[in-house]
Amino acid sequence: MGVISIEKADRLFWLGRYGERVLTTLITFFDFYDEMIDGDEEAYKTFCEKISIPDIYGSKEEFGQRYLFDQTDPNSILSNMERAFDNAVVMRGELGTHTLSYIQMALDVLKGEKGRSSAPVYDLQQVIDYLNAFWGCMDDQVEDEVSRNIIKCGKYLERLDLYLCLDYPAKAVDKEFSKFVNRLHRSGLSYRPENERKLKEIIGLGEEWKSRKEEALENLWNLFEVV
Repeated sequence: MGVISIEKADRLFWLGRYGERVLTTLITFFDFYDEMIDGDEEAYKTFCEKISIPDIYGSKEEFGQRYLFDQTDPNSILSNMERAFDNAVVMRGELGTHTLSYIQMALDVLKGEKGRSSAPVYDLQQVIDYLNAFWGCMDDQVEDEVSRNIIKCGKYLERLDLYLCLDYPAKAVDKEFSKFVNRLHRSGLSYRPENERKLKEIIGLGEEWKSRKEEALENLWNLFEVV
C-alpha cells in the first residue's frame, strides 16, 4: 500500500463509492421520474426493488422528496452525499481544497431550498455537473497515483454494482468491469482473485449474464478481503 495507511485507503475507497452512488442513482432517478410523470405512478417501486432499498415512501410525491432530500433516510441521495463529503473532508490533504470544493457544492445544492423546487430534474442537474467536475479535477489535481487508483477502484466497483442491479446491457457492464479491474490491479488493495475470475466468466456471457445476476453480485460483494 506504500505510504497510504489502511484508514486512508478506506476513506478514499468509500469516497469513490459514495460519490459514484450519488451520481449513478441520481441519473437513474431521473429516468424513473420521467416514467412517473408519464403516468406510471408506481415506477419508483421498481427502482427501489432493483437497487435493493426498502420502499418506505408510499407515493411518487413522497419518493420524490424523501429519496432525494431526507437526511433520516440512510438510502437517500442526500445521506449518501453527506457520507461522500465526510470521507472527502478527512482526505483534504490528498485531494486538495479545489477538488474538495466540488463535493461541497454538490452537497450544498441538495441541502438548499432550491433543490426542493417543482423542477428537481433541472435543479439537480447541478449535482451531476459538480460530481463530474470533481472526478475531472481529481484526475488533474491529485498527484499521488495510488490515491487516484483507490478512489477510482471504489468508483467503478459502485458503478458496476449498480449496473448489475439495474440490468444494464452487457456491453455497458463489460465496459465498466474492464475499468474496475484495471484500477483494482493498480490499487494495492487486497482482494480474492477467484471472485474476480468468476465475475469475469459471468460477464463474459454477454446478455446471458442476467441469468446469473445473483451469482455475479455475490462475487462482486465478496471480492475484497479488507475494505
